[in-house]
Amino acid sequence: MTFADTAAAPLSNLPPLEDIQAQDAAHHWHPFTDTADLNARGTRVIKSAEGCWLTEAQGRKLLDGMAGLWCVNVGYGRDEIVEAVARQMRELPYYNTFFQCTHPPATELAGMLAEVYPPHMKRSFFTVGGSDANDTAYRLAQVYWQSMGKPTKTAFIARKNAYHGSTVLGASLGGMAAMHGQGGSAVREVHHIDQPYWFGEGRPHGLTPEEFGLQRARALEAKIDELGEDNVAAFIAEPIQGAGGVVIPPETYWPEIKRICAEREILLIADEVISGFGRFGTWFGCQSFDFEPDMMSMAKGLTSGYQPMGAVAISEKVAEPVMAEAGEVFHGYTYSGHPAACAAAIANLRIIREEGLVERVRDDIGPYLGQRWASLEDHPLIGQTRSRGLIGAAELVKRKEPDIELFPNRGTIGARCRDICVQNGLVMRAVGDSMIISPPLIITRDEVDRLVDLARKSFDELADALSREGALA
Repeated sequence: MTFADTAAAPLSNLPPLEDIQAQDAAHHWHPFTDTADLNARGTRVIKSAEGCWLTEAQGRKLLDGMAGLWCVNVGYGRDEIVEAVARQMRELPYYNTFFQCTHPPATELAGMLAEVYPPHMKRSFFTVGGSDANDTAYRLAQVYWQSMGKPTKTAFIARKNAYHGSTVLGASLGGMAAMHGQGGSAVREVHHIDQPYWFGEGRPHGLTPEEFGLQRARALEAKIDELGEDNVAAFIAEPIQGAGGVVIPPETYWPEIKRICAEREILLIADEVISGFGRFGTWFGCQSFDFEPDMMSMAKGLTSGYQPMGAVAISEKVAEPVMAEAGEVFHGYTYSGHPAACAAAIANLRIIREEGLVERVRDDIGPYLGQRWASLEDHPLIGQTRSRGLIGAAELVKRKEPDIELFPNRGTIGARCRDICVQNGLVMRAVGDSMIISPPLIITRDEVDRLVDLARKSFDELADALSREGALA
């Protein structure tokens, strides 16, 4: 099969699945993938999608419990976004925002975002995605402290098992050991503290969630003391750790972090790449936990994945001294504020506002998903369920009584469960042995019921298989 063959083929007349898989194996290197293992299995080919449902090349339907990659907030098949992008491509397919230039989509989007940001934020720096949004926040923090006459404040503090992207800096900011083991910890000014994962790290030691939340928050204070306040620029964190396993911090955690950053003169940066644009029933995750960051990095739900785009929201506290003192800030991207991406974001934000999706998550579908998801906790393999808005996790455990016992070689069972879910028609992700969901904000109650039923069916099949193998004895 040649390029000409695939380019000419209409979507309704795809090449044979085996041909697509063979070409993929020969030429396509996938992200976060064991390429040899994938090529041996054969890739899963998704040909179309509508609402919350994906269609594979062979016609099988899958309920997308992950909204793509945490991003398709308004669901698939939104012609409003497609048409907005097409119109913009015909009018102005590209121009940069360097050299004193702008264009209408960039200015309109910046104004729309200012309307939904927390009130202390009015400005946006546009990026291509979440990784470079975090790179941008890092750079702006350095320039801010230089502008404030405190150039020694350069160190960043982040959390273990956090995910802030896969650029060299993004991986360094993130605290994932596997990424660091492959050269992902090259920035030496980044330091890490423990995550607020009560089920995995606080519960085994007999701490209440409230006690554990305070303990893990105060690790930030200890790290600042260790490094010296005059050397620390910022603390960066996701309101809820997403790719780390939907780690929802205890309610005591964020108020203490907020206090520490304010008292110690440390910038607070919220990584809102997953939590932004309605997922928790608030426009941004920081609002769900009642703290005001100095900057927010965003992507994913900004365009619902219809175009690649990210942004950094900048507080006036940061913007004003930088504008007054720094002069030209030597930072930017060829595609900062790309016209077609801006058009997608504008159409996407209109859908979110006009359909009241943030309020719907807060008042209706979020509580309903929480109730139905929690019902899985009676399953013998599930040691804990947790959720907030339209994000959730279920912990697979070997035994619940008399005490919870985890599976050895964490991740092996989760991967098996993920594969069973897909076989049953549900896309659910495994992080270690945590099964996680993050469906589109438009998911219906019937679809939530279907999601939970398919999850239970998959857990039952996994339990049966493990019992036959003697793995639950």
